[in-house]
Formats: sequence, C-alpha cells, structure tokens
Amino acid sequence: MSDEPQPQQPTDGWAPTTTQGGPGEPGKKPKRPKRTGWRRLLPTWRMVLGTSVIGVLLLIGLFFLGYSLVKIPPANALATKQSNVFLYADGSQLARDGEINRESVTLAQISKDAQHAVLAAEDRDFYSESAVDPKAMIRAVWNTATGKGKQSGSTITQQYVKNYYLAQEQTVTRKVKEFFISIKLDRTESKDRILEGYLNTSYFGRNAYGIQSAAQAYYGVDATDLDPARAAYLAALVNAPSEYDVVARPQNKPAAVARWNYVLDGMVKKGWLSRSERSGLKFPMPKEQTFSTGLSGQRGYLVEAVKNYLTANKIVDADELEAGGYRITTTLEKGRQNALVKAVDDRLMSKLDKKNRKVDTYVRAGGASIDPKTGRVVAMYGGIDYVKQYTNGATRADFQVGSTFKPFVFTSAVENDSTTQDGQTITPNTYYDGTNKRPVQGWSGETYGPENEDQVSYGDITVRSATDKSVNAVYAQMAVDVGPEKVKQTAIDLGIPADTKDLSPGPSIALGTATASVLDMTQAYATLANHGKHTAYTLVDKITKDGTEDVELPERKTERAVSRQAADTTTSVLRSVVENGTATAAQAAGRPAAGKTGTAEKDQAAWFAGYTPDLSTVVAVMGQDPVTAAHESLYDVMGLPRINGGGAPAEIWGQYTKDALKGHSVTSFDLELQPGADQTMPPSSPSASQPGTGGQDTGGTPGTGDPNDQGQTQGQTSGGDNGGTDGGDTGTDGTGTDGGTTDGSANAGTSTGTTDGGDVGGTAGNTADGGTGTGGGTPSTPGGGATTGTAGPLDDLTG
Repeated sequence: MSDEPQPQQPTDGWAPTTTQGGPGEPGKKPKRPKRTGWRRLLPTWRMVLGTSVIGVLLLIGLFFLGYSLVKIPPANALATKQSNVFLYADGSQLARDGEINRESVTLAQISKDAQHAVLAAEDRDFYSESAVDPKAMIRAVWNTATGKGKQSGSTITQQYVKNYYLAQEQTVTRKVKEFFISIKLDRTESKDRILEGYLNTSYFGRNAYGIQSAAQAYYGVDATDLDPARAAYLAALVNAPSEYDVVARPQNKPAAVARWNYVLDGMVKKGWLSRSERSGLKFPMPKEQTFSTGLSGQRGYLVEAVKNYLTANKIVDADELEAGGYRITTTLEKGRQNALVKAVDDRLMSKLDKKNRKVDTYVRAGGASIDPKTGRVVAMYGGIDYVKQYTNGATRADFQVGSTFKPFVFTSAVENDSTTQDGQTITPNTYYDGTNKRPVQGWSGETYGPENEDQVSYGDITVRSATDKSVNAVYAQMAVDVGPEKVKQTAIDLGIPADTKDLSPGPSIALGTATASVLDMTQAYATLANHGKHTAYTLVDKITKDGTEDVELPERKTERAVSRQAADTTTSVLRSVVENGTATAAQAAGRPAAGKTGTAEKDQAAWFAGYTPDLSTVVAVMGQDPVTAAHESLYDVMGLPRINGGGAPAEIWGQYTKDALKGHSVTSFDLELQPGADQTMPPSSPSASQPGTGGQDTGGTPGTGDPNDQGQTQGQTSGGDNGGTDGGDTGTDGTGTDGGTTDGSANAGTSTGTTDGGDVGGTAGNTADGGTGTGGGTPSTPGGGATTGTAGPLDDLTG
C-alpha cells in the first residue's frame, strides 16, 4: 500500500472544499460548499431576514406615505344634502321637501336603545376597538359562513367614512382612502361623534337617509322615541334595506325576523337589554309606506309660503334652505287647515262642472286665516293641488281687491277726523250723494265719476248704508274728502304692503284697484279686529338647524296702527254688512261677525274679507285661463249669472269660521266708537258742499229708499238764476210726491223735501249759466258749462 494520502470523495450534493492551510494557501478559510439540487431553491436565513426587514420598512414607509398623502376630504354632496321638515303647530308633520329624505339629529336625540341596536347589528366593539379592526373582517366571514347573519367586515368608523366622505364604488383606491381616513378620523373625532355621523348618513330604505327619517318612514315617530323592538328592526335594515322591508317584500319576513333576533341577542350579550325584556318583545310590523310626503295637495303651497316668509324676512337665505337640514314648526293648525280646505271644496270646487262649462275651468281660489291677537297664520288655502296649479291663491298679488278696500277709506276718515266737502265730520251716519256716475268733487285731477253696481243711483245715503250696498259713488268721494294719500297710508299702517301694485292715491283707490294678496288683506282686517293694533303676520313658530341650533326669529312687535275708535267704528259699520248688507251668507258662522264683500273689474275676482273677535279670514275666488294664464271673467261660474263676494266667498267664510271656532266660547265685539257715531245727522245743504254734476241723465230710482236713512232725502234743486222751478219729486214707496221747490232768486239756496224712505226722482231746470241740474244732483258751478263724469276702465269695481 502506498504511503501517499488518498483523495477524499466528495459528499453527494456538495463540491469538494479546500481545507485551511492547503497546499499553496497557508492559513486561508476554506469556501462554503455550494448547494446543489433542490436545496438551491430554498432561501437562506439571511435572505429571509433581509427580505423581511426590507418588507417591513417598505410597509412602514408606504403607511406613512399614505397617511401623509391622504387627507380627510370635505363631506360629499349626498351626505350633507338634507330635506327640510315642516311641522304643524302641534308638532305633527306637514311635509318634507328636497329629493333626499334626511333629517340630521344629535346623538342625544337618538334613543339609547336605537344606538345600542345599531352597535349590536354592525359593530359591537365599536367603543373599544380601533378604527380598522382585522378581527372584524374575520368575524364577518365566520358569521356569514356559519349562518349567523351577514355582517359588514368594516368597522362603523370605516362605514361612516364611506358614507360621509367617499363614494360607494368598490375599488382598491376607495378602500385605501377609507383605510387612512378612518385612522385619521379616529384620532381627531370622538367615538360619539363618529357614531352620530354614522346614524345620520346610513341608508334605511324607503328613501330614508339617517335614523330620524327612518323612524318617521317606518313607524311615524322620532328617533328619540324608538324602543328596543323597533330600534332593532331599523338596525337590521342597515344590512339590507330593500330586502328586509317586510311590507314591500312580505316573502322576506323570515329573514328579516332572523336578523331582528340577531340584533336583540347582541344587545342582551352586551348587557344593553335584559333577558326578561328581550323575551317579551314581539316583532314590530312597520306601517305601510306612504308616498304623500311630497308637495302635492296643499302641502306645496304651504311649504313655498313658509320658505318665502323665511327668505323675505332674512331669517334663512335661499341657498341655505336648498342645502336642507331645517326643522320648521309653523303656526298652521292642522284642524283649521283641514276646515278651510273642506269649506272651499264644499262651497265651491264640488259645484264646478269643468266638462260642460268652460268658465268653471277658470276658477281659482285663495284663502288665509289669522289670529288677530298674535298675527299667527293658522290656515291657508292655495289651490286645488300644488302639482296641478302652481300659483298660490293666498299669496299671489295680481287680482284687484275690489270693495274689500272700502273699509280702509272709512277707517282713515275716522283716524284723521276727516270731514265732507261742507265740513261735516264723517261718521257712519253722515250722508253722501250716491248717484250713479256722480263726478267726485274737490279732486283736482281728471274728472272721475264711478259707476255703482248695476248702475243704481241711491241719492242721499248714509255711510253705513253705502257700505252695506257698496256704493262706489260715495266711497270715491269719501277718499277725496279724507285725502287719497292719507287713505293709502292708513292701508299701509293696517298691513297692506307699501309696494302693492296700483295702490295709487286717487279717487279710484277707494274702489280697490290695488292688487294686494289674500294674505295681506287678511293681515289688514286682523288689525281692525284687534282694535287697531297691528302685529305683522308670521308663519313660523320655531326653526332649528341640524337638530341642535335654534335659528333666531325676528322680534315681532305689536304697534298701534290706528286709534281704537277708528278701528272699532269701522267694525260697527262692517257688522251691518253681515247683518243687513251684501254679506248675509257669512251669518252661517253663528257668531258676531264683521266683513265686506268685493268684486274686481269685469268680475274677474270675488272677495269676502271678514272677522270675528277671534279670527280674521279672507277668501277670494279668481278667474284665470289655465292655458294662457290670462285673467278671465267669472260670468256663469257654477251656472250662475255672476259670482260676487256675497256668494261662494262669504259662504266659504261662514262654514270655515263655524268649524274653526267650534268648541270655543262665543266672543262679542267690545267696541269704542267715535263721538257721534251713533247719532243720525240730516243731509247737508247741497249748495254748500256738492256742486252740480252737469248734464248727466242719472235720475234716481224710485222705491229704493234706505230704512237706515231715517226717512230723510234731499230734494232736487234748480241751478237757474231766475224763476222758481220744481225741485223734483221724491219717491215714497215708489210713488212720487212733491219734494218742494227752490227759491227763484239768484242767491237762493236749496230746499229739502222730506218724505218717508223715498229716493230722489225728477229733474232740475235749466240754469242761466248754461248748467243743467240733474235728479239727485246739485247746482252747477256758475259759469261752468255742463260736465259729464265718465267712468274710467277700472270704475266697475263693485261690492
């Protein structure tokens, strides 16, 4: 055997290595044998460690990069968009507006049971966990796999971030943003604040966003009133809103009940609900879904009127209202609102035959009712349906108010201690010449001689009787006697807006050429009912923003508009209109009432404005072409020759007032009248106060004597300088008797014939100066030629 060392055989899988101190390389460490075969595929521990360290560092870097780059964005438009909620005065819901049915509330306004139910359904460890909880994702998968009910893998914080800040699309980008925003939000917001936001943004079905809207949509209650059973059902809906609506999908009730039980069991497990209470709960069936929360019917008119009130008074601007979130308690009283709608339907709308009478398609109506002592609008009628007739009949201001304006003229006369042309104080018993087309005296403008209704001449007539009969000739003259500017100011003081169209200071102002709205007229009449004290009307009792912030309402002051004597004396005159005049239909109210009828030019509108001591209400029936929107006359409406204020408007007023005050004690008017208001004065001397009318053929109508005129009528006079002429016959019960003659001298005055209740008839003789006397007229001004008063285009406004 050779003494030389044998070469070492390599180990399988390893290459030969050189030992330290081998030939030619003294002291060098031998190389590590190379891995061969399958071992070459395995990473070394160094590789694993290095990769892990690099991976961790990369993840940390990415985390901090994402954390720094992803900002908390502003809320998305859908999350902040809310509806405005409008309530009746008693707190019951009137309407909601806006496409998004959401009403945000504070956590304190959500019952504890509702809070716990949602937590039990969606995230039971919400208050103890971090914003992003991997365990929740694993738990969600397990519960779904084992049939314990579907549960979101995201925390409530993550769901809130998705609802409030982000869109709903399922993308990696959105999930990454959700992750980082959730972590940031958890560091900056309290758990309570996040839960509150989540409850206000979650969708519950039935177009209800947020738990407050859901509580109303499913059970008709507020979120603060949710008990465990109903709260658990709403919490179950968050998981599958459409599927779990047991009314819309009764076939899915077993699944909904199972989810409901899951929520309740979770509440028990967390100690939020006792087992004994849990065992006694029954599944609470929600109410039928209603689709009437829009603006159909009267709701639209009322909502728009309230909105206009808020913006006009600068309480809330239009953009803020559009964003929503307001809870508005109105002054409207549900019972009275329903009573007004019913009265209009009973006395007007139900009697229309739109198929067979075209004019019946023109009919529009408006109504408003105000508590005179407070200025609160308690009822309003805008039209048959807001979605069919958009324009609100109660607030539109484009129809003449007619003779409902006349009381303001008389109120102004008393307020300003006004006198007639011959210096007599104007009282209810002051005589005026009611001759048809009689030119107004003392007016420096264009000759103005208004027509009376049906061209009737009344001769001498008291203010009270002229109001009963709505005599235009009397009130046009009274407006000039008072002063048209003063009349206008009195109307404004009572409540008519100063910028009302055609509120022009002239004789025609007395006939109601102004186009005030029904609501404005109701306010003015309420001032009369309140003894001359004016309180601006209001439609809002309270308003809050997002359930927390009370919006400040402007201070409302009650101020003296006119003296009590002026208002109360007007009331005494208007009581006669209801008792003896054109508004006897209003007696159906069964209470002491005062009011005035009115008819617009060409019978395009008929009005009744009236009040009791407790309620001021105005009703108008108007004519408008439904296609062209042009104003139209109302002849033949309901098959009647014409419609006037004493018809449907007064009938509506009577029925409504009776129903609205049902159960309230009857209150009498407590009136303080102007001095002399209860005294009857004889007619004044025509020569002293009333120049002749000129050559008008407007003789008196026999047999139309006024029983309130104490049997005194003024005889006809001659304007001639020479010779006596017959002063004209005065009618007694339609039979002419000699009313006396005038003195033939140039300096003679007039004689007054006195008969029992007769009206003036006959004609006067010619005058030397070229003037001609007329029946019921007065001498012409010396040297003045014959003049004829011609009614203008607006002079056919009547009572």
